Amino acid sequence: MSQNSGDKDSTKANEPAKDKEGPPSSDKDKNKSSTEKGKGDKDSTKDGKGKEKKEDLLEEDIQKKQELDLMVERVQDKDPGVQKLALETLRSEIRSSTSSMTSVPKPLKFLRPHYDTLKTFFDTLPEGENKSFLADVLSILAMTMSKPGVRESLNFKLKGISQDLSSWGHEFVRNLASEIGEEYDVRRAEDKPVDDIIALVDQIVPFNMKHNAEPDACDLLIEVERLSKLVEDTTLVDEKNYARVCLYLTSCASYIPEPDDTDILKITLAIYRRMKQLPDALRIAIKINDIGLIKDIYKSCEDRSVKKQLALMMSRHSVFMMGAEASDDDDELRALLTGASLSERFLAIARDLEVLEPKHPEDIYKSHLEQKTTSTNVDSARQNLATTFVNAFINCGFGTDKLLNKENEKDKDKGNWISRNKDHGMMSATASHGMILLWDVDGGLTQIDRFTYASDDNIKAGALLALGIVTAGVQHECDPAIALLSGPLDTENITQHRGSILGLGIAYAGSARDDILEKLTQIVEETKTNIEIAGLAGLAIGQVFVGTCHPEATQSILQTLLERDETSLNNTHARFLALGLGLLYLGRREAAETTLEALKAISGTMGPYAITTVETCAYAASGNVLKVQKLLHSCGDHLDKDNSFQAVAVLGIAFVVIGEEIGTEMSLRSFDHLLQYGEPVIRRAVPLALGLVSISNARITVMDTLSKLSHDSDSEVAMNATFALGLIGAGTNNSRIGGLLRQLASYYYKDANLLFVVRLAQGLLHLGKGTMTLSPFHSHNFLMSRVAITGILTVLHACLDIKNTILAKSHYLLFTLVSAIYPRVLMTFDEDLKPLTVNVRVGQAVDVVGQAGKPKTITGFQTHTTPVLLGAGERAELATDEYVALSNVLEGFVILRKKPDVHSKEK
Repeated sequence: MSQNSGDKDSTKANEPAKDKEGPPSSDKDKNKSSTEKGKGDKDSTKDGKGKEKKEDLLEEDIQKKQELDLMVERVQDKDPGVQKLALETLRSEIRSSTSSMTSVPKPLKFLRPHYDTLKTFFDTLPEGENKSFLADVLSILAMTMSKPGVRESLNFKLKGISQDLSSWGHEFVRNLASEIGEEYDVRRAEDKPVDDIIALVDQIVPFNMKHNAEPDACDLLIEVERLSKLVEDTTLVDEKNYARVCLYLTSCASYIPEPDDTDILKITLAIYRRMKQLPDALRIAIKINDIGLIKDIYKSCEDRSVKKQLALMMSRHSVFMMGAEASDDDDELRALLTGASLSERFLAIARDLEVLEPKHPEDIYKSHLEQKTTSTNVDSARQNLATTFVNAFINCGFGTDKLLNKENEKDKDKGNWISRNKDHGMMSATASHGMILLWDVDGGLTQIDRFTYASDDNIKAGALLALGIVTAGVQHECDPAIALLSGPLDTENITQHRGSILGLGIAYAGSARDDILEKLTQIVEETKTNIEIAGLAGLAIGQVFVGTCHPEATQSILQTLLERDETSLNNTHARFLALGLGLLYLGRREAAETTLEALKAISGTMGPYAITTVETCAYAASGNVLKVQKLLHSCGDHLDKDNSFQAVAVLGIAFVVIGEEIGTEMSLRSFDHLLQYGEPVIRRAVPLALGLVSISNARITVMDTLSKLSHDSDSEVAMNATFALGLIGAGTNNSRIGGLLRQLASYYYKDANLLFVVRLAQGLLHLGKGTMTLSPFHSHNFLMSRVAITGILTVLHACLDIKNTILAKSHYLLFTLVSAIYPRVLMTFDEDLKPLTVNVRVGQAVDVVGQAGKPKTITGFQTHTTPVLLGAGERAELATDEYVALSNVLEGFVILRKKPDVHSKEK
């Protein structure tokens, strides 16, 4: 009976109004036995049967609750002195309990029922110190009691004591920051002042920076548009936290619309420069695509060894400094900037990895493993041409081979491989010398020069193209390419025009040289020019001025597209005019809007083709969801004709999401739907899109899909799927893909065209004997090489109509892939640029953005000695304490500095 009577006033925790009767029962509760603790307490709950069930409280908890209840009563006392004492006690209790919050603190739990009571009393208090103290208490209670979107915690804090936020604990500061962001948006929309909340921000940000919460600080500054404080206040970012701050900001930039993303990157760059981290600053400048800023960072470097590292990085991204710009540098630095020593370094890697021995295409085909029931009866000229490309790909950059090199050929046809090809095939056979001698400008020009005096125009054209190929990625001080390739442009020989124009585009890709533009625009604008030659010239302009939005280059191509008649624009090669225009706006997003409007005036199939091409190039690697949705929508239309642009839209989906993991996974699902429901032109483009999103990265899911499509009833789908297998395995020597391609060679041994494509894929798979990559991404996938993209896109657009390009007379376009070829190695040097062998750990990269401390950046690693090959998604870190890398990204060519002796330092 007594127990039931004691329960009479018990209530649920969510009925605070009835809790006023708590304090009078405090004396009785103290005398209860330990078995009756908590009986009569107000924090009762219900069991499963709906009956009242008491929450057992420890004796000290009961006592604490009663004390807090008493303080609440005294807060409402008429005497200001009593009020102040009670408020100070409450503040002290709350501060001590919330400084480290792993669960709901007892004071907050026991004070929750009094929240509405204290709010009501707060409105009656006159302005003064007591009201500010009470506002602080209510601000803490509002953290768990207020309704979503009301922002009571912030409103009460603004009325309280604004100083010393840190004493209230990390959770309170985080809650306050979230409400500040919402309040800021509301006030800006209503054009109200924000000075009071900015004052709170100025307290929260230093607190977060000192307590390993750099991401929270950056988020808050971004929300209130005050990120520049990180640069203005030099006390916020120091040597201990700059790396985490900058890593988080660069990651955020990918998810923020322009131009805010560029502003964030510029702030990151300013932090890196202040912390003397010039290699990291250079990466940001390259990401922004500000050539002036890149060169300024390089020139401002005073540490010679670091300057060498910067030169190596600029060369990797095809950012060259020639003439007066590099006049202050010595020969050693100029050689690094221009890539002149790239061939020498690559051969040193090959020697160390013991892959110098040239390979014959038959070593790749392994014909004895192909299951054929009858002897082959295919076009031998076509297969000789395939062997030419395979030989060029597998021995790329090694300077010697077993097919073209006289000294290594032992049969009766030694040194006469070119003559075993017919007509246009001789052009590619001659041009393949440039691939074998890649990057060796001095030695390569000597060997190729003899072919320029041949009587056959195809051989001459091939030699001109070879001259351009051999200098790809290398800027020689004598500038031989323009001197040797300009002359044939003044003749009327169309065959030689092909070689010289494409050679110029490859040799000077990304250089943005006006003297090249002058020569090419004359060809593009001449109305009598063959449309194939005009298309190649437009493509070459796009290669040279990629991503620059050059007004004269734009006007030249745009004018040609507008003036040419519809019949000539329906030619497959006219598409390269659209591609050249798209390359000019590569990655420039909204800068392409004016050009897109102008393209709407083009009638026929070329109009939508050009618009889609330019738009997809402009938003390349942006991950823009709206653009992907727009492209998917255009693929959903079932058109009877004029639907070639839909193929570009499919490629565009891959191009927009390339390099972004989540976007790539989502795109794979979309491609699956397009394969099921899309028109034939769409289905033919899907394999190429799959190859693009996974280039030089043999994902199992992509590989399986392409393997199925390689047996498709539509021959063009099968050919593109087979070629895409070569793209995703390019330079990986992937054994599974190798097995699939051998099976396809057996399956299609009667089909000359499909067997030709199978051979191309086999050559790509073993690119550089497994030491090269076609991936346009480097620097931990942070940077995308625009020059590399020019070669990849050219081949993909050619494959959209593969029967009229690669399988016809334009197979030489495959050589544009040279712009994307680069060693996939890590090679280390000392400060004198002598090769240095050290131990490194190589494993799968781990995302450490936003993690405090020094988290592991790789997992499942193995220890190797440099030089070492790096696969897709792999990352390396030093396994020795003896050296420190001058670049935080261990990729490509890295200079190491010996650490000072610890013992001598102590002395």
